[in-house]
Amino acid sequence: MANFIKPYNDDPFVGHLATPITSSSITRAILKNLPAYRFGLTPLLRGLEIGLAHGYFLMGPFVKLGPLRNSDIALFSGFLSTIGLILILTLGLTIYGVAAFGQGQTTENSNDLQTKKAWDQFKGGFFVGACGSAGFALICLSSIPAFTIS
Repeated sequence: MANFIKPYNDDPFVGHLATPITSSSITRAILKNLPAYRFGLTPLLRGLEIGLAHGYFLMGPFVKLGPLRNSDIALFSGFLSTIGLILILTLGLTIYGVAAFGQGQTTENSNDLQTKKAWDQFKGGFFVGACGSAGFALICLSSIPAFTIS
């Protein structure tokens, strides 16, 4: 087993161990397909796709584990809690963008997230996608019989 785990690029000062999992081509292919690393996406579409995923899965814990889980308004309170958390996350993205890109750095690549304009587009896409998918989860949970909460 010691032959499989070694320092990344044989440099012991990197602080990363290259294991068969972390350095395999399958892992690299999966990571390259994530919206944060996918080639050719605009910052708005990156944020939209990430927001769609997060808004959809954030709804469940609030509905099933929230303080109003046994009441008639559990679904609606879970939806409002999800929207509240999305607002907090978007505020965090805003604070990070102001702190990191407040100087207005300019680059020639419009798909790069390292500018204030691109970060604002990413943040807007995240907010719209997350709120939209939380609304979609609300519609699914309230109207589709297989998903209704009993």
